Amino acid sequence: MKILLMEDDAVLSDILLDFMRESWHVDYAYDSNEVYEKLESNRYDLFIFDINVAGKNGLELLSELREYNNTTPAIIITAYTDTEHLQKAFDSGAHDYIKKPFELQELSARILNIQKIFNIETKQEINISKEICFLPEEKLLLKNKIQISLSTKDSLVLLYFINNPSRVISNDELTQNIWDFDNIPTDATIRSHIRTLRELVGKDKISTIRGQGYIYE
Repeated sequence: MKILLMEDDAVLSDILLDFMRESWHVDYAYDSNEVYEKLESNRYDLFIFDINVAGKNGLELLSELREYNNTTPAIIITAYTDTEHLQKAFDSGAHDYIKKPFELQELSARILNIQKIFNIETKQEINISKEICFLPEEKLLLKNKIQISLSTKDSLVLLYFINNPSRVISNDELTQNIWDFDNIPTDATIRSHIRTLRELVGKDKISTIRGQGYIYE
């Protein structure tokens, strides 16, 4: 299951990403412009949008996406407690609504409910080669039918490469999309993850572009 979160609160977004990425693949967008950038090259099973974000708010964005015939299920996050905004969320095309502050387990329950209602496949299998299959939800590689467990960060880095093939990805981009704000990795740490992945999927799959970053082919 692939989720797109739009939330401009840095602290809350870090907490949500850290929690959700333990169970699902989650991309992050700060505002509506970044949502559209993500949608150019990705398909999502679920949107989670905060109402109050910079620029176009979550309800305006969702309404616009519905006008473009995007039917992706959506959960709206808000600090509003009145029924007027609740109604506006559903009128905009939301399928669920969660009020701040909320427990992380409540969010999980709502995601699982959406997953059940829309019969969204939970297990994603990605064929890396004839011999290697990647199961991101389970953080597993199947290599010649042998299971290899990946760390959470190795799994997230590999999935990010797979979702962004044939373009240079810098250390800064990996840091911004995978690591928490208060847990920024060193370049040596990122090189260590790349080295591990190369050993598992093949050195030819991830190339180093000196002074720029890496390319996954």
